[in-house]
Amino acid sequence: MKRLTVAVVSRNYFNLPLWIARTAGLFAAEGLDVTIDHIEGIEEVNARLRDGRAQLAYGVTEHVILDAEAGGRSAIIGGNVNKLPFSLIARPGIEGLEGLRGKRIGVSSLRAGSSSLVMKLLAARGLNWPTDYELVPCGPILARWDLLRSGGIDAGLQGTPLNRIAMEQGFVSLCEPRDEVPHFQFTSLDTQLDWASANRDTLLPFLRAFLRAHERFYVEREEANAVAVAETGIEMRHADLAWEEYTRDAIFPRDGEVSAAGVQALIETSALIRDLPSRARAQAEDYIDRSWLAEARASL
Repeated sequence: MKRLTVAVVSRNYFNLPLWIARTAGLFAAEGLDVTIDHIEGIEEVNARLRDGRAQLAYGVTEHVILDAEAGGRSAIIGGNVNKLPFSLIARPGIEGLEGLRGKRIGVSSLRAGSSSLVMKLLAARGLNWPTDYELVPCGPILARWDLLRSGGIDAGLQGTPLNRIAMEQGFVSLCEPRDEVPHFQFTSLDTQLDWASANRDTLLPFLRAFLRAHERFYVEREEANAVAVAETGIEMRHADLAWEEYTRDAIFPRDGEVSAAGVQALIETSALIRDLPSRARAQAEDYIDRSWLAEARASL
């Protein structure tokens, strides 16, 4: 069995295709022993991919762009969260995005990820960081949920199904970012190109299992829901709500591919927010290597 490690962010629904591949024996069928390393912190996921502790990652796509601009060898080779499955959830009593003036908003990191999206949404309402609100780097979705419930933050993006759970508990949704930004590559399957080139006989079997897992997610509803419940601890009804949204809106790509439109939207949002206007002239495909997935698909 060939061994490899995939770094992922926390135990959230985003990881479901990998969990399905492991539970259904798709990795084992390809002769792979895959460790899924759940990490609380998006910066650490990126660091482990760069230094080789992980060979693949479900990482925040903006990190790949930042790394490539700095001369790194990171590349996007597959999709993950190709559209935004979020609501901007706030504590009761806050009304509208304008109600976030002077408030504390939880984000995964100040450097990349949810912070760019929050800044873009609020700038459209005349609220600018850092003068009009505070961003609190508190880690991924589960950490933001804990802080929202404890009062440590006033608002934060929550992904399906935690957004639905939050509203059931009396929290309010200020907006659905996907309504305003229909295409946005939030996370993707990433690797280092040097590792990929040197380990073709490991990467291609992994990608075959990756492709099969995405198709299986769409056609095996009960199995997908059972895996989600076992891995995240959510209730079955919430797992089913998530499955409906993710399949209806193609949040997980059925073909495993990254969204060029989603990456382009991310580039332009990040360039606007992070004062790197040259990045807005870059093309999405500059950061994507589709050859690996194409070769794996041809060998199925």
